[in-house]
Amino acid sequence: MKAGVVYAKNDIRYDDIEKPSAGPGKVLIKVKYTGICGSDVPRVNADACHFFPNVLGHEFSGTIEEIGDGVTSLKPGDRVAGVPLVPCMKCEDCQKGNYSLCKHYSFIGSREYGSFAQYVVVPEKNAVKFEDEVSFEQGAFFEPATVALHGLQRCDYTGGKTVAILGGGTIGMLTMQWAKIFGAAKVVVFDIAKERLDLGMRLGADAVINTLEEDYIEQAMSLTDGKGYDYVYETAGNTITMKMAFQLAANKAEVCFIGTPTRELSFTVSEWENMNRKEFKLTGSWMSYSAPFPGKEWELTAHYFKTGQLKFDDSFIYKKLGLSQIAEGFELFKTPGAVKGKILIDSES
Repeated sequence: MKAGVVYAKNDIRYDDIEKPSAGPGKVLIKVKYTGICGSDVPRVNADACHFFPNVLGHEFSGTIEEIGDGVTSLKPGDRVAGVPLVPCMKCEDCQKGNYSLCKHYSFIGSREYGSFAQYVVVPEKNAVKFEDEVSFEQGAFFEPATVALHGLQRCDYTGGKTVAILGGGTIGMLTMQWAKIFGAAKVVVFDIAKERLDLGMRLGADAVINTLEEDYIEQAMSLTDGKGYDYVYETAGNTITMKMAFQLAANKAEVCFIGTPTRELSFTVSEWENMNRKEFKLTGSWMSYSAPFPGKEWELTAHYFKTGQLKFDDSFIYKKLGLSQIAEGFELFKTPGAVKGKILIDSES
């Protein structure tokens, strides 16, 4: 079969490799789409790849081609989204259902061959079925959608309260929608790009705020009668928005950092004192799993994509490229700010 094979830093090639087969308890998926994740970029363009040669790709959709012995929940032809984490299921964290925290995990598309290929093999539980109403493009967005939902639920989230979403990228837009689905009284999206703020309104935000405007804090607080936000979700991993979260939090708020920081972060005494004085709770979020594996995050994503309540916008996709063009996709990331959305790799072209 054909695959996008990483041989070294800055060396990913469209190449021939052996087609895998479904062993016991596993399924062979004919891949349709795979999104290039931000975590894939340093594995090709920097030094983060675990080994060479390697086949990356973990945000994917496709159809079941073949099932191995013992597989009962799936059949050839089923439309599925890929679940990339392969937890050990034996360690203390796994026994508690905290699969994201497993220390002995494998991961499809980094620690074992992934979906930048025509076919990929995964354990039975790592393929989540979705209905015909859900497109294969949406199927490739299951993983980011579940990351957003897991982040939402890292707080003791209840409806009827105010929510701030810091960062209007894909994860931010999905987190905003989950907050609305589960009954937020008001959700406000914060970003610096007009097109992202416009998208937020199209997808159901109650208000949007451009943080380049000098009085954005005053605007934000006025929307909560000066109280601040009951829940604050930082989705950009940006120093500015991480500090902003402390400003926007209400007394006794809950704050979750979903975004992954890329730089050292420090707070002044007065910035940090926000947490003491407001007594808000601060937590983080990592991946997207719960018990029973892979968890309600994946089940609910399949359901709400099907009903249309979790909306999918074409602007989520920046570009579609054939598998044979995969090197071009990673080249685009070498120009800062050039990629405005998800690049989907089509394994059938």
